[in-house]
Amino acid sequence: MGDYKKLAVTKKAHELTLDLYRITEALPRTEIFGLTSQIRRAASSINANLAEGSARGSDRDFLRFLRIAIGSVSELEYHLVLAKDLKFIGEQDSQKLEKQRQEVGAMLSGLATAVMTRIRMQVLGTK
Repeated sequence: MGDYKKLAVTKKAHELTLDLYRITEALPRTEIFGLTSQIRRAASSINANLAEGSARGSDRDFLRFLRIAIGSVSELEYHLVLAKDLKFIGEQDSQKLEKQRQEVGAMLSGLATAVMTRIRMQVLGTK
């Protein structure tokens, strides 16, 4: 697949992860092993799966890890809704994070579609 660090989505996902780490610093200490940990784990999992999938060397493996990364983006959606509803995250931060999350999700979906198309073309014997 190549170097995952060259993908545009990698940079966007990393920015989202950094923003989430900063914002979750303000969550109650009682959430350090709960919501804080879940948000950080889901966010960092996005690029971790891109890295692992790209290292596997095949488009099929990369696609599998892309789908896991997309799942992490969806998981993050709920955690952010919960943090907002519990008033752990303010409206302005919530909107910014949701916009970033949606952008990363759309980029991952587009990449997955491109990889699926490439796999289909390989199966059909076209380039």
